[in-house]
Amino acid sequence: MHHYGKDHLTASSALALARGDMQGTIDRETAERIEANAAVVRNIAAGEAAVYGINTGFGPLCNTKIDKSQTTLLQRNILLSHSVGTGDPLSEETVRLMMHLKLHGLAQGHSGIELNILKRIQQMLELDIIPVVPSQGSVGASGDLAPLAHLFAPLVGEGEVTYQGKRQLTGAALRSAGLEPIELGPKSGLALINGTQFISAHAVLAVEKMRNLLDHADLIAALMIEGLLGSKMPFRAELHRTRPYPANQFVAARIYRWLDGSEIGQSHADCDRVQDPYSLRCVPQVHGTSRTAWAHLRDLTEIEINSVTDNPVVFSEELTISGGNFHGQPLALPIDYATLAASELGNISDRRIYFSLDGKVNGTPKLLMDNTGVNSGFMMLQYTSAALASENKTLCFPASADSITTSLGQEDHVSMGSIGGRKLLRVLDNLERILAVELVCACQALDFRRPLRSTPPLEAAHALVRERIPHADADRIFAEDIEAARQIIRSGTLRKLTNESNDHSEDLAHFDSY
Repeated sequence: MHHYGKDHLTASSALALARGDMQGTIDRETAERIEANAAVVRNIAAGEAAVYGINTGFGPLCNTKIDKSQTTLLQRNILLSHSVGTGDPLSEETVRLMMHLKLHGLAQGHSGIELNILKRIQQMLELDIIPVVPSQGSVGASGDLAPLAHLFAPLVGEGEVTYQGKRQLTGAALRSAGLEPIELGPKSGLALINGTQFISAHAVLAVEKMRNLLDHADLIAALMIEGLLGSKMPFRAELHRTRPYPANQFVAARIYRWLDGSEIGQSHADCDRVQDPYSLRCVPQVHGTSRTAWAHLRDLTEIEINSVTDNPVVFSEELTISGGNFHGQPLALPIDYATLAASELGNISDRRIYFSLDGKVNGTPKLLMDNTGVNSGFMMLQYTSAALASENKTLCFPASADSITTSLGQEDHVSMGSIGGRKLLRVLDNLERILAVELVCACQALDFRRPLRSTPPLEAAHALVRERIPHADADRIFAEDIEAARQIIRSGTLRKLTNESNDHSEDLAHFDSY
């Protein structure tokens, strides 16, 4: 059970809430704090002093005083006027995640929102009334205004939702569920649409997906090293102690364990190959650096999802601060960093795929097939990985490097972190496919090492792949193999099969958790 506004939220626990694997609640102490903070706002609204968003207009209208009788209409109107999103709707999982993140942020008790609104959001989640939220329209500052407006317009009976398997107008769905629209208090609309829950939801999803891909990238690289008779020496701890980046040491240690004791490795211990290509021997340096970027994103995401990110922040009747906690920059930059890191994992994977096809390694045929000529072998698989790697490069321009002034100059610097978050998930999706190509090629290369055996973890991984993807002696529709490999990677089965995180020191384990 997660207590909103009280328990510490992680990426994994946020996803557990969104997927229904854990329940959320507002305990009595938190409820009292929320109600007390809402009472502060009601008192401010009844007074004469102008406080942004409570008795003034929004954005460039911040100096326009609103009559006390119109504060409720003001909050309703902000949900309507800001519902300007466009593009494909977000997945229901992403929307649920945003709702849980918003509940946790509002329950901190500094947003001046009424408790009954939080309870209605909980009720919508319980009844599976899921708002339809367009994916485009946020610039990532002053909060994710447009997507959050679409997310919460259903509270007042507006917008669209998915309910009982059907996309429909909110009013019809509420009637079917026996619910009525609710009335917003004097700051509630602003509290709902200010915040970074669109950006942070994408970051949470990226943290999980990238962690899975990092683990598979290490494992698939180890399989490829075995298949191409690579050396285990570049993964020795002695080497990495001389350049002690923790994540690099983490990657080197796990790959060394996977390679150490292999019959295949022992078979070429005295070969005349002095050095392996960079794509094999520099795996700790490249994968490790990408893992460092992932850990940075994970750590900052965890701060963000436990923070108050709306505006103004209400402490007391005497202290209400209109600041910039809604600005997405703290996540926008690490999201762009992680995008580059994910793209680089795909770049080096494509290089290993290319190397596996050139036939220069003793016993490994050109194009990974004996009978070529009439068969093209695995040639075209590398075209796919090259296309995906190139597409990822075009997606590496940092969204956070841009800013377009909005709100008639009131909001003159924005983060574009929302665009970065969407882009990162696209790059990760492409990376998943690149790694699927490498997994197919690595297992094919390993077949040519028989009857020699690798280590138990790598043999177990190879066997699982071979249960679903047979060795190829002739051409076939390899797209089916790639998709099967992608599903293996997505399921996390291989990662769980070879997970040795308990063997890491406490410092190194930091790079294997989320």
